[in-house]
Amino acid sequence: MPRSERSPLLLAGLLAAAGVAHFAAPRQFDHLVPRALPGSPRAWTYDSGAVELALAAGVAARRTRPLAARAAAAFFVGVFPANVKMAVDWRHRPAPQRNAALARLPLQVPLVLWARGVARNGEGRS
Repeated sequence: MPRSERSPLLLAGLLAAAGVAHFAAPRQFDHLVPRALPGSPRAWTYDSGAVELALAAGVAARRTRPLAARAAAAFFVGVFPANVKMAVDWRHRPAPQRNAALARLPLQVPLVLWARGVARNGEGRS
């Protein structure tokens, strides 16, 4: 399978794994929900997990791939405040944890670009 055909499936797999993780271990995600958001952190955790699962399904299907991949790019931008909160909250943790939290910040850029590329490549196919 050529790289261009694997890329959407890998993105779908990443989104699906993240979505499942939100339901399998929600507590670790609850702490990332910015306090300014209304409602309970657990509701946001489950909602974002459900969105990731829906995006995974949309990216995996050729017919919905361009729209779902654009939505995934927007989602990656939208969850950036949670990564900032994690980096701030973890600033006094041991170096490996602190560094992992800081590494998540620039990771959003390639995720957004990856999703945009999948959307662009999916538009030329039927």
